[in-house]
Amino acid sequence: MRILISNDDGVASPGLAALHAALADYAHCTVVAPDQDRSGASSSLTLDRPLHAQTLDNGFISLNGTPTDCVHLGLNGLLPHETDLVVSGINLGANLGDDVLYSGTVAAALEGRFLARPAFAFSLLSRSPENLPTAAYFARKLVEAHEQLDLPPRTVLSVNVPNLPLEHIRGVQLTRLGHRARAAAPVKVVNPRGKEGYWISVAGDAEDGGPGTDFHAVLQGYVSITPLQLDRTFLAGAERLAPWLEALF
Repeated sequence: MRILISNDDGVASPGLAALHAALADYAHCTVVAPDQDRSGASSSLTLDRPLHAQTLDNGFISLNGTPTDCVHLGLNGLLPHETDLVVSGINLGANLGDDVLYSGTVAAALEGRFLARPAFAFSLLSRSPENLPTAAYFARKLVEAHEQLDLPPRTVLSVNVPNLPLEHIRGVQLTRLGHRARAAAPVKVVNPRGKEGYWISVAGDAEDGGPGTDFHAVLQGYVSITPLQLDRTFLAGAERLAPWLEALF
């Protein structure tokens, strides 16, 4: 078993080290990760410059690109061997609901969609690494059992772990994505020379966060596991669209 590990917090992230340590004695693990924090990069590819890989003293490969760049290169020629599974994380911060649209952590896992096995994206609901051992425990448990999964190709499992010690976790719940309210307005700033700029503000609170959602599960102390698929076709919308188009043409 050969696993490609990546993330969006950067190659020096403690979450990446914790994930590698959790899986290193289970499979042959290779780390290819961005050389800096690329949170929010989504599935962007770098197309305007060459990418350069550097092997660090700990054996991790650092790349001057996005999380998707890392997995794309890892699966397509950067490594001397084939990869069986892609695992991303452990992200320091939640990836709940609409977050998956922007998340580099989830995007790295999505780039593993061409492999036969489902990919995993792990996130801890904290910017602090204090409870990384909890997330690492569930990462090992789930990845170790992945061969018993019967899921279609191009499936990603997004796993969000509450910021709690392991003994305080109440269990695991299978969830759907919730939805956030609209984000706060960008914050306008002016530098000492009078040039205006903007900081993207914090994400909105949960608007659809009731029972069954990933938001609800983690707030109740459960690990949330949400299966994601790449196909975003809105079939019900297509049914409504058809008569509108027929009337036009």
